[in-house]
Amino acid sequence: MERTTPLQVPRIKLGSQGLEVSRIGLGCMSMSGNYGPPKPEPEMIKVLHHAIDTGVTFLDTSDIYGPLTNEILIGKMGELKKLVEEGKIKYIGLSEACASTIRRAHAVHPITAVQMEWSLWTRDLEEEVVPTCRQLGIGVVPYSPLGRGFFSAGAKLIENLSEDDFRKNFPRFRPENFELNKQVFEKLNLMAARKGCTPSQLALAWVLHQGDDVCPIPGTTKIENFNENVGALSVKLTAEDIKELESYASVVKGERHLYMSSTWINSETPPLSSWKTE
Repeated sequence: MERTTPLQVPRIKLGSQGLEVSRIGLGCMSMSGNYGPPKPEPEMIKVLHHAIDTGVTFLDTSDIYGPLTNEILIGKMGELKKLVEEGKIKYIGLSEACASTIRRAHAVHPITAVQMEWSLWTRDLEEEVVPTCRQLGIGVVPYSPLGRGFFSAGAKLIENLSEDDFRKNFPRFRPENFELNKQVFEKLNLMAARKGCTPSQLALAWVLHQGDDVCPIPGTTKIENFNENVGALSVKLTAEDIKELESYASVVKGERHLYMSSTWINSETPPLSSWKTE
């Protein structure tokens, strides 16, 4: 399969506000813990530098990653300072917001991007959230586009999770659900072999094919996995391929999130009539 070579990662305009980013981003949460213990800082800095050298400059971080340590790690590259000096940090994004919240926020100040979980087996945002974003000219940033690692390793993912990896408790990874769900990966793996790519590249390609206003942020702590993710940009899917892939994940069992109460489905902001004004 033809691979995307360094410094050739395409760029897109994310949202109508003109924010230009690489076509694919890098999720940095797993570098600082959450998915097992924190990784060695020197190794993670090498991954971050490699991403930037490849042309991937969209790095996802948050104060909840670690918690409180991931933003410090990212800041040690000095790239944030450069972005401030260039005047590029001036956009507003939302995460796990419902359609009405997005509309209300956009009316106050233009929203550039909405970050949501979106993958082959997580598609609940397609009915309302994605159409709302597109109507308003807002880019979509899918997190966990590889199903929290499931579409990279399948059953092996569960076998290799450390005891402090919180994914062990996710409904879709629990034994009563996983026996059915692992069949999704098995079918994906067979199709990937036919397409001449890896399962993770195939799953990521599906997300990338959802539109030019979509910029997924697969996370990794290894340079070789990062290179594999970038290679998904070269995977071409036909309408038939997409339909087949979607049929695989139509039988997934279990909720997508450990805390569904914190997702967009339950994120409606209070009505304006309830706000107190002085």
